[in-house]
Amino acid sequence: MSSDSRRQCLRTTFEEVPELYDRARPSYPAQVFADLSALAQLPVAARIVEIGCGTGQATIPLAERGYQITCVELGEQLAAVARRKLSVFPGVEVINAAFETWQPREADFDAVVAFTAFHWIAPELRYRRSASILRSGGVLAVVGTQHVLPENGDQFFVEVQEDYVAATDETDESPPPHPGAVPDLGDDIERSGLFRNIAVRRYLWDVTYTADEYLAVLNTYSGHRALDDTVRERLYDRIRRRIEALPAGTVRKTYLATLNVAQRV
Repeated sequence: MSSDSRRQCLRTTFEEVPELYDRARPSYPAQVFADLSALAQLPVAARIVEIGCGTGQATIPLAERGYQITCVELGEQLAAVARRKLSVFPGVEVINAAFETWQPREADFDAVVAFTAFHWIAPELRYRRSASILRSGGVLAVVGTQHVLPENGDQFFVEVQEDYVAATDETDESPPPHPGAVPDLGDDIERSGLFRNIAVRRYLWDVTYTADEYLAVLNTYSGHRALDDTVRERLYDRIRRRIEALPAGTVRKTYLATLNVAQRV
């Protein structure tokens, strides 16, 4: 399967569990939204397009700031959940469509934003499509998230690699990367020739999970959902037993969010 075909397949897996996705996925630190607003210099009632809003977790903090937001969500069920949650904000619209082919009535938005969704857009389209719907001087704000392991991180995430190797076809026993090893999109943005990277911010935070809570999160990840049912159950059983054998019966997962803000040239 080509990388593009695999991307197209995996990006639809979230549609299978919209309510679980909404319940289990962690929210973003409040500082992310404060910095995005300040660095992008968004005007009052800015007109924003959000790529892949999911169930609206990142949309709400932006809507609370009074922005006019058009959410473009590929998944029909995810869009339905987002529409229900965001119905209290008259300035928010949720459209069930693919960002790549969606045609807005007016292509003069102040900003395009994406929260852990930009990588699902084909590389050759990400920046070109975003630039095409922005006004002159409009901004692109991209937040990417990754599981990382700092020096004081939970060693469970080193040891659990044994379970992935034993239960799946995976052969890489490497733990999650150190936060300092995770690059931002600055170079990628500059290479596009369509945007100038104007700011980067990085945020680390921990979330503690019980076995049930952690398996619920795993069950929202595209790679885990794409596993054969028998393989996934075998893997989850091993992970559950490993967590429940820990003294506290919990694991502490460290997340890194990286915010890039770029201006259309």
